[in-house]
Amino acid sequence: MKRIAIIGGGISGLSAAFFLEQRRLAGAPLEYLLFEASPRFGGVILTERVDECLVEAGPDSFLTEKPWVSELCRELGIADQLVGSNDSQRKTYILVNGKLIAMPDGLAFMIPTKILPAVLSPLFSRHTKLKMAREWFHTPLEVKNDESVASFVERHYGKEMVDRLADPLLSGVYGGDASQLSAKAVLRRFVEMETRCGSLSKAMVKNRSQAIGKSSRPIFTSLKDGMQELVDALVLRIPASYVHSNAPIKSLRPVDDGWRVSWKDNTEQFDSVILAVPSYVAANLLDSSNANLASELRGIQYSSSVTLALGFDQKVRALLPPGFGYLVPRREGKRVLAVTFVHHKFPHRAPEDRALLRCFLGGTRDESVLELPDDEILQIVRKELHQVLGIKTEPRFARVYKWKAAMAQFNVGHLERLQRIEQLRREVSGLFFAGNAYNGIGIPNCVRSGQQAASQAFGVEA
Repeated sequence: MKRIAIIGGGISGLSAAFFLEQRRLAGAPLEYLLFEASPRFGGVILTERVDECLVEAGPDSFLTEKPWVSELCRELGIADQLVGSNDSQRKTYILVNGKLIAMPDGLAFMIPTKILPAVLSPLFSRHTKLKMAREWFHTPLEVKNDESVASFVERHYGKEMVDRLADPLLSGVYGGDASQLSAKAVLRRFVEMETRCGSLSKAMVKNRSQAIGKSSRPIFTSLKDGMQELVDALVLRIPASYVHSNAPIKSLRPVDDGWRVSWKDNTEQFDSVILAVPSYVAANLLDSSNANLASELRGIQYSSSVTLALGFDQKVRALLPPGFGYLVPRREGKRVLAVTFVHHKFPHRAPEDRALLRCFLGGTRDESVLELPDDEILQIVRKELHQVLGIKTEPRFARVYKWKAAMAQFNVGHLERLQRIEQLRREVSGLFFAGNAYNGIGIPNCVRSGQQAASQAFGVEA
């Protein structure tokens, strides 16, 4: 009988547990236990109902093109609950000199694929538009050393593109800094395009032309009752006797034939351990047994964030521009990094006579915002919403969610660090990692990492 301990009950750990549960039900000689330090499972995934609105405290969706969450939902029998984003209303604004300017049509993340909309857009200066035109003539280039996202984007489109698009986009996704994030880890597909084609714009147009005729899918997908529905479905499929909440791990020690795990007043032995926790937590657990591996894990930095959900009445809904929301470049001097108009982005999120906004603060440049009391954060956000959107109305409700050191930063050299971690991990029997610190931060990547770690722990190391 193989015994596996899964430490961490976020989406990665739950996905690992569900994978193992499916094997157990199929008759595999297997036993596993899932440990979660907090009272609830799901990590940063949390959905609440407030004043008839569906409020996401953490991620509100996942990228549709990454299939692992949709596949998991089918296995769980909740595929009929998947809902796509309202892409017919998709428009994103950038705050420039205090004014909202729509991102031009044809931008694929930050890559211009249509010349005319980019040329006519007031978002870019004449100098940047000339850089965009010249970029079409870039020849293939292979850069051996890693570089920052800022450096990569500036080589192709200039510094203004970094300041107005790359940095605020990645600040919204990673809570990070384009001058620190790794191009090879964060923009892997674009780096491959540069190697193959030279021009990113030309490569993207070619990819899109090859995709013509394929069924169009929404960019984002969520669940009708919120992302918490995925967590709840996973928890229901895992026997209660196999899960332990409020169970922080006291110690984790390698022994001759496995691992000894201690929690509360219990100590048990397992053949394998899956650490589905932030890398700094994994480092703390491994400090006494493998200092080198712990040091590498601790080298992965994290950012913190604050999400503020605000509900307003019809008057504010009518005041808002169409679209999904706006991003704020650093030079604007605001503390709010981005605002999402949730009632536009997804159906079933708010009644027709309400507006639901999610505002994001924090990141690597403003960690101190987490130390502020909730009412002060609300005051900051309301002031900036008034400045940008003209909203003076008192919100119907406000909910503040603080996520301390929750988002891994894939800084320059991240892929090389992962290679060192993997080499050190392979020297230790029965140890596996899952989570957002390694090969992707989104929910699909976390699901996949949990499944892969469980597969490795269950089978033979590849």
